Amino acid sequence: MIEFINIEKSFFGVRVLKRVSFAVKPGQTIGLVGENGAGKSTLMNILGGNLRPDAGELRMNGQPYAPQSPRDAERARVAFIHQELNLFANLTIAENIFIGGFPRRVRWLPFIDSRKMYERTRELLREMNLSYAPDTPLERLSAGERQLVEIAKALAFEARLIIFDEPTTSLTVRETERLFAIMGQLRERGISMVYISHSLGHVLKLCDEVVVLRDGAVVGNEPASQFTLERMVSLMVGRAITQIFPKRDTQPASEVALDVRGLAQPGVARAITFQLHCGEILGVSGLMGSGRSELARILFGLDPCAAGDVRLNGELLNGLPPRDRIARGLAFLTEDRRAEGLCMEAAIADNVALVALPRFVRTWARFVSTADSRAAVATIRQAVKLTPSARDEQAVKTLSGGNQQKVVLAKWLLNEPKVFILDEPTRGIDVGAKHEIYRLINELAACGAAVLMISSEVEELIGMCDRILVMGSGEIRDTVEPHQFDRERILRAAIHDGALS
Repeated sequence: MIEFINIEKSFFGVRVLKRVSFAVKPGQTIGLVGENGAGKSTLMNILGGNLRPDAGELRMNGQPYAPQSPRDAERARVAFIHQELNLFANLTIAENIFIGGFPRRVRWLPFIDSRKMYERTRELLREMNLSYAPDTPLERLSAGERQLVEIAKALAFEARLIIFDEPTTSLTVRETERLFAIMGQLRERGISMVYISHSLGHVLKLCDEVVVLRDGAVVGNEPASQFTLERMVSLMVGRAITQIFPKRDTQPASEVALDVRGLAQPGVARAITFQLHCGEILGVSGLMGSGRSELARILFGLDPCAAGDVRLNGELLNGLPPRDRIARGLAFLTEDRRAEGLCMEAAIADNVALVALPRFVRTWARFVSTADSRAAVATIRQAVKLTPSARDEQAVKTLSGGNQQKVVLAKWLLNEPKVFILDEPTRGIDVGAKHEIYRLINELAACGAAVLMISSEVEELIGMCDRILVMGSGEIRDTVEPHQFDRERILRAAIHDGALS
């Protein structure tokens, strides 16, 4: 179907792809894995016509393939299902599916054939097992349903090769299984797929072969049956990681850092009560829409709270804005680092210094001491092990996902908070970077900081936390102690219907 032959690509003299070669056969699903910065996105941008290779060639169905634009890739029946969906929430399902080329009544006249568009949309929605009408606004659909619309959009122009880039990041367990079922149907129809994911278990489950990239080169290309998780991780990071979750050498203290009593907000939270101790990592689990992220925003003062008390080291925080909560020792790492956690166009050093900026202001002149801030940034960079190749003045948008997350953590660490609220701290980063983030979280707890860790990955919470709160419909449905840690118990409490799907 598609063959990469000795693909080379460099940016500003730095080689990011080094003689990459592998092939995807008709009806085959290839897993493409590697750390952030390994070259996966660059390779797919070449396939999609956004970039041109410096050397090497692509061949499609045995013929030279050199797309000059995304439109060329679409004409070659190549489709992309991105982590950030290319859809318009204010348009209907049918309009989103045909946004790239509406059917016309007469080819040379600009009149849309609505009847034909709606008929074809109904057919595609039936294939996706979606019961919506074609004129339904996209904003009414869940994240998983929108993903299926994106696939329907690919099928509308008869795609023969579909690239899935981190497709399950924002999906619930049920939506993920639904997506996998659809992918199985696509395979039966002879459609080739490239599946890019940091969820290595999913890669082994779905793919026929696995291609491992490290530092821009292929270091593994074998049938999925030849891989184990451990071997895949070892090839990705260039070393063996014998234990993904670092061992904890400390225990929580009896002192309460964060005390939440009867927290309530109509439609969001109901009578939430818990205590977070110094040196403790307290997990929060639950399906999408359970109220996990909403709880975090209320605790940080971003969203209103109708009832209840929040105390930080005994001090009441009710009514205080985020600025004052930060000053009292609270930190919040948002789940969307790109939109809410970082100034993507700003320099790394400016992002790291952002929260602690008042510390570097010369009060007599009211200006920021660049020398003081840069010295502090240099120290905290070493603590989080930010990649040495990144310069302080470099825009944070140029970093890999894992290094961007380290910048967010560094930003808060510089302010020396007492309580960390971490919402999906490892979302969208590779296994090597996850290991580093886990290490940092453990070090925070060892130094006496309290950590509230929200995650959609149950295995992550089991591997990291001292206790786990399970949320659903805005309330705490279960508190799971270490001796009770069990994936099925946690999921059963989250689903709350007595049976797992």
